[in-house]
Amino acid sequence: MSAANVTSSTPAKKRIVVICPGRGSYTKETLRYLEKAKGEASPAMRDHLIGFVKDLDEKRDLLNELTITELDSAETFKPQIHTKGEHASPLIYACSYADFQLINRDKYEIAAVCGNSMGWYLTLAFAGALSRDAAFTLIQTMGSMMKEKIIGGQIIYPIIDENWFMSESKRRTVFHHIEAVNASGAGRVELSIELGGYLVIGGDSGGLQALMKALPKEGDYPFQLINHAAFHTSLLRETSEKAFASLGQDLFQKPMLPMIDGRGAIWQPYSTRVDSLYEYTLGHQVYAPYDFTKSVTVALKEFCPDNIVLLGPGSSLGGSIGQILIQNKWQNITSKADFVERQKKDPFLLAMGLQDQRKLMR
Repeated sequence: MSAANVTSSTPAKKRIVVICPGRGSYTKETLRYLEKAKGEASPAMRDHLIGFVKDLDEKRDLLNELTITELDSAETFKPQIHTKGEHASPLIYACSYADFQLINRDKYEIAAVCGNSMGWYLTLAFAGALSRDAAFTLIQTMGSMMKEKIIGGQIIYPIIDENWFMSESKRRTVFHHIEAVNASGAGRVELSIELGGYLVIGGDSGGLQALMKALPKEGDYPFQLINHAAFHTSLLRETSEKAFASLGQDLFQKPMLPMIDGRGAIWQPYSTRVDSLYEYTLGHQVYAPYDFTKSVTVALKEFCPDNIVLLGPGSSLGGSIGQILIQNKWQNITSKADFVERQKKDPFLLAMGLQDQRKLMR
């Protein structure tokens, strides 16, 4: 019998796009996330993760910082410690790394990787554009840039209705108030992140205070994010300059998997220019708006995945991803009700921070 007539019994792998979380994803609900990940891994993978965390702990110890193990195994979640950039960034990296390693490569083929904000650094790490040592260096350095003083802050505000439909009038209202605050001289505010059905606005303290007062109240919104600087705004130009002075291009290499950045641009393994990747990561990505909505939209339309996989810790990006699916009417998901129903029956979005969806990845 010829090989052409033999039908393989091995099921085809599902193609997935992996999405990396950003700052703020490690919360009191995710305390001991790493410890749980190690506990559910196979013996070989458990040994690998133990070695990985041990290496991070040693690196942090040399910097006189709390180790990843100390942060993850703390008795209680302390916002004044766990949300600081120098702690939150490497801790989230460690948790996401564990989740990425736990994806069953016999069942899933990773078509591309993207992320939100700090998730771009994780994207670089998991797609192979950074070695493990280089990933720690970049993430720890960028997370520590404002160790002495945080530059500005961020607030988040919804631009959707109760059905998760985009509201152009709400969007116009937000930008009207941004322009008014900037014209008033109270301070400076700018668009920071396009986040599905939300806008994240960055600015200095005066500008944010004025905008918080001006925006119409919607439940808990506008909401100021804890220990978040004015990421992805012009206020971080100096931070970008410090990053270029601190980090060399030699940290970077061509990725092994396609990556989608905060403009929706795709970085392919063979065509990526390392110098351009370096310039984007420490330049535009630091001081210009990050369009997570466009990044996920490009992932859907260019890679047509069977599933989107959201790495932990937590699953706070799940709602925003659902809103982006609705905006694109992806696989007939056209409302919040559609998304919720689909997630119950046959989830398109697999969030590894949710136990029932996490087990599907193993």
